[in-house]
Amino acid sequence: MHTQASKLKRMKTSVLNKLLIFGLLLNLPSQSMAWGMLGHRVVAQIAETNLNPKTKLVLKGILGNETLAMSSNWADFVKSDKSYDYLYNWHFVNFGAGLSSADIKGMLKADTAVNAYTKINFLVNELKKKNLPKAQKIIYIRLLVHIVGDIHQPMHTGRAEDKGGNDVKLTWFGKSSNLHSIWDTELVESQQLSYTEYTQAINFCSAKQKADWQHAPINAWITETYGMAQNIYGGVALGDKLSYRYIYDNLNTVNNQLLKGGVRLAGLLNQIFGS
Repeated sequence: MHTQASKLKRMKTSVLNKLLIFGLLLNLPSQSMAWGMLGHRVVAQIAETNLNPKTKLVLKGILGNETLAMSSNWADFVKSDKSYDYLYNWHFVNFGAGLSSADIKGMLKADTAVNAYTKINFLVNELKKKNLPKAQKIIYIRLLVHIVGDIHQPMHTGRAEDKGGNDVKLTWFGKSSNLHSIWDTELVESQQLSYTEYTQAINFCSAKQKADWQHAPINAWITETYGMAQNIYGGVALGDKLSYRYIYDNLNTVNNQLLKGGVRLAGLLNQIFGS
């Protein structure tokens, strides 16, 4: 009886722990997840469809049955573990208002801070090392998949003083929200599609577009996204009540950024593993 009671107690504890973890994941603040879970999976799924055969084979050997879409939100999930707090600044790169493209490129050229730009470069260089342990490769691939998605969400190149739009308080369909959350999750989730359905709906680009997007350097990606962020800031005022019109005006930008993020991520992975 004592053994059976102990076994029952352990089973209850296991179930409670699983429920607690599930609850923590559900309650992660949406503003901490660029594109939210759905958008990150769309970026990753688009990337998966643009990998060359060698890259697919190498990634299969590293990740096993874990798809890029399943890898894509790991960097947000681990925010519940304080031992990963050092990753906080890896998700974004902030700038002031009113900078030119030359200003941004000059700042990035001299950039040594811990941010999305420097860490993408770090991850690419590390993943090219032949002697990198497999466990480290898995973590670095998950991070790269996520952060490339992050920097294609314009508010992840937003202003430090308002935390990338988190302090720009707005109303979304009658509920309190902010500019960052609207671009992270609300615009994408307004389409009410699964990540595979969303991918099928937008995963179209010409060979020239694909080549142009993939050949552009990472600093050009960020410069481009920064320009979008400035337009987004200029398109709202504190307290604005946003709904269907805002979706209509901005969905094409969202879809293009998801697509570019996926195509460019594939380009990086092909460069690292498929050449």
